[in-house]
Parts: sequence; structure tokens; C-alpha cells
Amino acid sequence: MFRARTAALVAASLALAACTASGGSPREDEGTSGTRTTSSPSPAARGTTVPGADWDRTDAAAAGFDGAALRALDRRLEADGTSCFVVTRDGEVVHEAYFGDSTADSMGPTFSVTKSFTSLLVGIAADEGLLDLDDRASDYVSEWKGTPAARVTVRDLLANVSGRHWDFVSDYQQLALAARDKTAYAIGLTQDARPGRVWRYNNAAIQTLDEVLTKATGTKPAAYAREKLLDPLTMSRTFWGEDPSGNTTMFSGVNASCLDLARLGLLTMRDGRWGATQVVSEDYMGQATGRSSSPLNAAYGLLWWVNRKGPVLGALTATDPGADRQGGAATRKGGRLAPGAPADAFWALGLGKQVVAVVPSERIVAVRMGAAPQDPDALTPGAFTSDVLAALR
Repeated sequence: MFRARTAALVAASLALAACTASGGSPREDEGTSGTRTTSSPSPAARGTTVPGADWDRTDAAAAGFDGAALRALDRRLEADGTSCFVVTRDGEVVHEAYFGDSTADSMGPTFSVTKSFTSLLVGIAADEGLLDLDDRASDYVSEWKGTPAARVTVRDLLANVSGRHWDFVSDYQQLALAARDKTAYAIGLTQDARPGRVWRYNNAAIQTLDEVLTKATGTKPAAYAREKLLDPLTMSRTFWGEDPSGNTTMFSGVNASCLDLARLGLLTMRDGRWGATQVVSEDYMGQATGRSSSPLNAAYGLLWWVNRKGPVLGALTATDPGADRQGGAATRKGGRLAPGAPADAFWALGLGKQVVAVVPSERIVAVRMGAAPQDPDALTPGAFTSDVLAALR
């Protein structure tokens, strides 16, 4: 459990970053190349039916769930500080619950779930030919030209293997709390290692994607997201914040409702397709959510968490940063992030156990938002996903 002082620092830091604003069985492949490495989802999972301004809803039993089991899960989630809990299957809401004064329209900070939004923006820009994942980031970040940072690629930033400077105080206090211009602060940090040598859950490195996307697209990422992602998905209860200098906060800045986060999950479950529109290419989604992006961390795609076998680093950092002051240096050398979940499962994760769980093989998206539970072992990606799947009949 956090020590109180650390918890207060992290919560205050990331809350500010989120809110300072003007605005058969899956088949495994242990490698880090290729597209999604599981058996193809059913036609329903890859289907074209999507929610309009509101979702279609169906009875939990008709969708294959035990309603009593879901209601029992509600009680446990409420006790753990949850504000909203949504389960969808085949693109329809099968269960939703709101606690306290939360409603279907309530928006809350998603914290590092924002990183997964950032991933999709980079994918869209790459699909449009505005950048390439293997471009040197210094093509867009002029301050890095002629420095050791010139070797860093866009892909390195997405995979958290950039080698950019990281320490706990810099990332969670100086960047998140003190820096008024978070992009300039992040760009100005040193290059500590050659790219590809070290995996770190590095907020500052991800913030530099603000400069990359701004230069590549000619517009602020928050505006680009509204045009290319949020409006096409009718995400009317989602707001992407900015720092006091007007930079889009790429590592922790999105506020959203549970139902809007379920839209994000549905898009990614369907390999970037929304109805008749390919919002993000299937190829990019395979790279982001269908495999590990680096042999250093089998559990990480491109700003999404995946369920590959191998060394597992940093998931605790995403939801409880103060519990891992090494930025993901601690590792489990084998297994998966969520051993009880299917191999094709993937997640967007944020501070305080914000979870968007996507299980293509079961055509399920499940979302939990709220306060951090008292028990740091509660609501891990694996536990939350397994609890939802256990309610299947």
C-alpha cells in the first residue's frame, strides 16, 4: 500500500495533469512481430453495428451472462470505490451500474488511459501518411537534432523504450505538478540510454508526442482527436485537457464517461473499424494491441497493455505509481500480465485502477472508473477481467 505521503503526491500530481484544462482458444505467438497473434474474433466482434448517440442495450442473460453474478460484482466494486461499471458484448450494453452521485453522463479523470488515446492518434496520423512510426522523433522535435536523443524514433516513444530521462520526482512531481509547459519540460530532459536498452513507464517521454503530432498534423492533438477520433465515435462525454501553456497533455489529460470509454474499447476490439469507417488501420491496431512492442516487456504494446508471455514490467506503475519508484524496473520474468484472462485480452490502464478491458475472443469490453481501492491488490487488470468473465454462463 502507498505510504500516505507518496499517495498524496501522486494523486495530486496526476489529478492536476488530468484536470488542468481549457478543454476455440486464442493462439499465442511469443514474438514481437506480425499482427494480432490470436485466433480471429467472431464476426460479431468484427461486426459493423455500433452505438449512435446512445447504446443499444440487451438483457444480460440474453448476452450469456449470469445477472446475479454481475450484481454481486457490483457490490464488490462499490465497496472498492467504483463510480461506474459497464460491460458490453457484441456492441451492446449488457450491464451498467453507477454508484454514489455518478450517472451515465458523469465524466471522470482517466489518468493514464489517456496514453491509449494518444496511441490511436499516432496511428491515425501514420495511416494518413503524416508520419511513420520509424521516423526519428527529431524530425519533429528540433531540439533533439544533433544530440543523443536524435536516435529516438516515434515507435520508441510509444513502446516506452526511448531511453529518455526518468526518475520518480521528475515524472510525477516536476512534470505533472510543477511544469506549466509540460512539453518543453519533457523535451528538455536528458537522454539517459540508447533507445531499446531500457523499458521505463515514462510520462515525460510520452508527453513529447505532443510536439511530434503537432508538427506532423499541423494542429494540436486535442483538436486532431476531436476531428479524427472523438466525433466519429460520438464520444460526446469525453474532454481532452491542456496544460497552462496550451499543450495537449498526452500522458494524463482525458476526462470521460464509462460509456465513452466503452466506445474506445469497442473500436479497438474491432481492429480500428467503426461501422463502415476504418478509423485506425487494422495494421496499426495489430501493432498496438496484438503483440509485445519490445522483448524487454512482454506486457506492453504501443501505449496499450497486452497479455503476451515473457517478462512483465510496469503494470503496477500504471495504476499505483508510488508503489514502484523504479518506473517499471521490477519484473516478473515469465508468465503473463493476467494469467487468468485470454491471451488476446488487452487493456488501457490509469491511476486509481481506471480500467478498460478488451477481450476480442469473447466480444467483451468492460470498463471500471472510480477512486483507488484501499487494497492495492484489488482491481488489477487480471482480477477485474477474470471477475467479468466469471459472470459468463
